[in-house]
Parts: sequence; structure tokens; C-alpha cells
Amino acid sequence: MFRAPARLAWLDALRGPAALAVTMHHAGWTFIPAVWAEVDRRIDLGTLGVFVFFLVSGYIIPASLERRGDLRAFWTGRAFRLLPMLLAACCLALLLAGAGLLPLEPRLGERPLPLVVLGNLTMLQELLNLPAVISVTWTLSYEMAFYLISVALFTVRQAHRSAGIAIALALAAVPLGLLLPRATINGRADLPAALLGLAVVAAIAVTVLGRGRARTAAAAAGGLLGLALVVLGSRGGTWQGVIILATMFAGTAVYRAEQGTISWRTAAVAVAGVLGCGIPAKDDPAWAPAIVLAFGVFALAYALRRREFPRWLTQLGLISFSLYLLHPILLHAIPDLTLFLLVLIPLSLMTYHLIETPAQRLGKRLIR
Repeated sequence: MFRAPARLAWLDALRGPAALAVTMHHAGWTFIPAVWAEVDRRIDLGTLGVFVFFLVSGYIIPASLERRGDLRAFWTGRAFRLLPMLLAACCLALLLAGAGLLPLEPRLGERPLPLVVLGNLTMLQELLNLPAVISVTWTLSYEMAFYLISVALFTVRQAHRSAGIAIALALAAVPLGLLLPRATINGRADLPAALLGLAVVAAIAVTVLGRGRARTAAAAAGGLLGLALVVLGSRGGTWQGVIILATMFAGTAVYRAEQGTISWRTAAVAVAGVLGCGIPAKDDPAWAPAIVLAFGVFALAYALRRREFPRWLTQLGLISFSLYLLHPILLHAIPDLTLFLLVLIPLSLMTYHLIETPAQRLGKRLIR
């Protein structure tokens, strides 16, 4: 038995359906492609799901960082929240691939193994133009960039500027996207990818272990690296990459308005700016409805945040990370949509209890 804390219930109520939206996007194309083609040309459920995740992260990550007020505790918490389940899912994917049940990204064998490991363990593989063991982990690269920038802003006491940053990023996304329509980090450039990945690791390590000016400098350098990787390494194009980052800061602007740091009018301008610049970021008729609906769903859940949500919905949110990581692995191992869902949800419950929860408890003990 498990229960979401009441104050986070509305976030869990968002995470679960967001994970299912991404799951159904991939399952639809796998099991019922003719039917799903009709759905997907109207709205991209995968985009809808991941943008809800980005808004949720934008809202909760700065809140978590500021609640702890401790950079070491923040990075420790993130590591124990994400890495154990990510490692377990990658191991499962590799085992199934070895048994011939799962096709892996062909480029995995073309790049040096230590570099692929570095990219996937730092979760920056998407922005370093490295192959992913699990395809959907591309979103974690943007999450990592956001963590780096948020830590930098917190360290230099500029975290309150999230609304202005969201607007600035949204406005910059358009000219940057026109100038840099695709990633400038080359897919065969092993040395730059290795140096950038190691630089991020070093910045986090000094932020966690260092003190005084060294810690401040490392956090600031990490933030600049995170921003540079989004601008230069977004494989979907700089316009889309920067809009993703702006979306997370729009989520932060909502949190700032709730806390009274900024006005609701300022937060609304930030959200409108991100939507206005983000809608034309991709030449796909299903893109715009997806991001508009993502913002709408987030706004609705926020408006209902003091209400009680169905328990099954909040529980689904608690296992959303497992759902998200495991569903692309099972797609090729299970031949039927109904059976796929019947296996995916219990398996996600199991990994939540056996991997995610114990790892988070260990992380909290280490923080204390």
C-alpha cells in the first residue's frame, strides 16, 4: 500500500496520465498503426505527455532545491531518485537485446563504449549526440540541463528571475532556431562529447564536494554548460530545445507566483510568451494542439490542487517513472496491446516497490 502526500497529489495526478500518454503514443504506432495514424495527425500524445512532465519538473524542482537549501542534498536526492531505476531499465533492455527480443539503437555499437556509458549515466546523451540505450530517455537530457541551470541560479541568488528567463528563452528560441535548425554537436565527434560530459560531471562533483567560491564557480559553470548543450546539442533543432527549457521555467514561474515572489500577471506573460513562440517551433499540425493541451491540463490540475484526487490516479503517478522507462522495452517483447498493458502496470508497481522506493530511502538516509 502506498499513498501520495496530499500536497503533491495534483502533481502525481498529472504524472500518471502523462506517462500513459507517452506509452499509448508508442504502443499505438506499434500495435495499431493504421488507427493511430488518424489520432497522431490531429494531436501528438507523446508530445503532450512529455510537455506535462516538463511543466511538472519546472514547478517542483526549484521548490525541492529551495526547500532543502543544500546543493549536496539536492544532487544526492536526484541521483537516488533517477539512477537506480534508469540502470535497472538499461540492464533489462540489454538482457532482452542479448536474447534477440529487443532491437537496440544501431549506433550503440558505432561509438566507444565508455563514451556511450558516460552519456547515458549522466543522462545527457541526447544533447551530446550519443545513442541512448532506451529511446525515451532523451527527455532526461533536458531535465538534467534544467537541473544544472536551476542550481546555478540558486547558487548566485538569481532563482527569483524564472519568469524573465522563461520569456527571454522563448523569445531567443525563434532567431536561434532559424540560425541553428539542427544540432551543431556532430554525431561522430567523440572527443568534444567526452570533454563536455566530463566537464558536467566535474561541475556537479565540485558543487557537491566543494566550498565557497569553488562551489559557486562550479555551479555557475554547470549552468552555462547546461544552457550551451541545449542550444548546440538539441537534435530536434535549437528552436524546439530552447522552448522545452522555456517551458520548464514557465512551470517555475507558476511556483513563484504561488509563493508571492512574482505577480500572477508576470507568470501569465511568461506562459503566454512560451506558448506564442513554441507553437510554430515544429512544422507538424499535431505539435501545436499537443503543447497547448499540455499547458491547459497543467493549469486545470493546478486549479484543482486543493481537491482530493482519486487514489488510483495518484498511485499511477507514483509509478510513472517506471512506466516511462519500461514501456519501450516491453513493446518489442510482448505481441499484443492488451497483454502489453497487463504486464507493464504490474511490472512498474513491482519496480517502484523493489527499486525506486528503497533507493529513495537510502538517498534520504545519506542526506541526513
